[in-house]
Amino acid sequence: LPFPCQEAECGYVIIVMALFWCTEALPLAVTALLPVVLFPLMNIMDSSTVSQEYLNDSNMLFIGGLLMAIAIENWNVHKRVALAVLRLTGVRPALLLMGFMVVTAFLSMWISNTATTAMMVPIAHAVLEQLHRSEVESNATDQVSENINKGFELQEESTTPVNSKEIREKGERVMGDSVHVLTVEEDRKRNDNLTEKNHKKFSKGMSLAICYSASIGGIATLTGTSPNLVLQGQVNQIFPDNGNVITFASWFSFAFPTMVLLLTLAWIWLQILYFGFNFKKNFGCGASPATKAKEERAYGIIKEESRKMGKMKFAEIAVVILFVLLVLLWFTREPGFIPGWATVLFNKDDESYVTDGTVAIFISILLFIIPSGFSNNSREQTDGRSKFQAPPPLLDWKVVHKKMPWNIVFLLGGGFALAKGSEVSGLSTWLGNQLTPLESIPFPAIAFVMCLLVATFTECASNVATTTLFLPILASMSQAICLHPLYVMLPCTLSASLAFMLPVATPPNAIVFSYGQLKVLDMAKAGFVLNILGVLTITLAINTWASSLFNLQTFPSWANKTGMC
Repeated sequence: LPFPCQEAECGYVIIVMALFWCTEALPLAVTALLPVVLFPLMNIMDSSTVSQEYLNDSNMLFIGGLLMAIAIENWNVHKRVALAVLRLTGVRPALLLMGFMVVTAFLSMWISNTATTAMMVPIAHAVLEQLHRSEVESNATDQVSENINKGFELQEESTTPVNSKEIREKGERVMGDSVHVLTVEEDRKRNDNLTEKNHKKFSKGMSLAICYSASIGGIATLTGTSPNLVLQGQVNQIFPDNGNVITFASWFSFAFPTMVLLLTLAWIWLQILYFGFNFKKNFGCGASPATKAKEERAYGIIKEESRKMGKMKFAEIAVVILFVLLVLLWFTREPGFIPGWATVLFNKDDESYVTDGTVAIFISILLFIIPSGFSNNSREQTDGRSKFQAPPPLLDWKVVHKKMPWNIVFLLGGGFALAKGSEVSGLSTWLGNQLTPLESIPFPAIAFVMCLLVATFTECASNVATTTLFLPILASMSQAICLHPLYVMLPCTLSASLAFMLPVATPPNAIVFSYGQLKVLDMAKAGFVLNILGVLTITLAINTWASSLFNLQTFPSWANKTGMC
């Protein structure tokens, strides 16, 4: 591109921001604010237009979802759900691993991946430590019992003639007229070492299972992780006439089956890697009494944690009811196969002004209104008179101020500003024209290669920055080669969450790595295979159920801006 021109200037801004995001020379959120300064200075967009992108509908949906998640965390509803599921699955290795993975993935669908991982890792380590302690005690008891039995055997044998040759063949040594067994201490050390080795392997597998499940679970819902909202925002911005193709319901229909399939593959792979193919041991079939006693003691930890939480309080029940109401309103707003409540009740010129963001903010406001309890003792004495004291609400601003990740809000806004700048400057059109030769490549191959590229890139950069940089380019490419934009944008958005190989790739990886049981090689070895499985699963999804769900076989009219397709 000749310089200066608006396309080149916008490209310069994107390159600078990409470098800053990859190197973290500035905090990610600060880098995201650069368009507010650079776009007006380069006459690409005026300041007021750029600023509007930082709090659009997708960001309001994100904020509403975060407020609901903060309320769930604040009242420990997520911990209660986790313990309830673990009580159902039990503590047998394969089922315990599955239990933690299912709970982590489910919670990650609704609250942040980081918060989910930070909560689940201590619970997992407490259970594993109890399992390990019980196994060590069981081994010690067995060893004492074995020594006593051997003592009786030796006492009996000393009354009969001893053939030294026979004794040597049994691994014993004759010293005069007495027999001394040398293998007792060695057996104890060998058993202890084996127990410690198995415990470390189990701990590694469980740690990886939790951080991987947090990343996998986030892809299932529109608000589960930030890249999903980046996609929705950029589709609505680049293709304003898309007919609201990305909704909570449509995304869930596509991404939830993908998540379940990938989570199952991850469970199988981690079992193979850390537990082997011992079906009897992994599922606890035909376990010995000592093993059952060990499992019961570990199971007691989960029961004790549940007992400490007591009965559900009014605040917890209220948060659960609001959460269920939020999900129901999201699903029924515009389900697709029938008119939703937003279309029926709030319709103007055959168009509803209500979005998923409207619903999220409405429920969030209720969290600040509904009290957290009702008590007869909520009175305070003032000058001899009794004054009623209102109970605190389910959520107050101090908690929000402490837990709200405002940096992600700015990061999302910076991505939307970049996408708008690319469109206004003409950079998107120019990129699309340069990618026209890709039309000769089979579309499934394009999607697969792009998924691999994004999955590799997201190991070194944040998933939000990755989707922010790639999605506008993919949108331009799809228009240039007359390919449905969602055919490449959907799988690449999911691929941005496949950050499995490095501790720095995503916060959940960093959290489990900080516990000191994992090496980078452990994560890289497990994550490499899981990355491949993830890309293959996403490619399968986009060519099967997603194809019919979003009608990906035909190029949509709302994407045909040039009129050439």
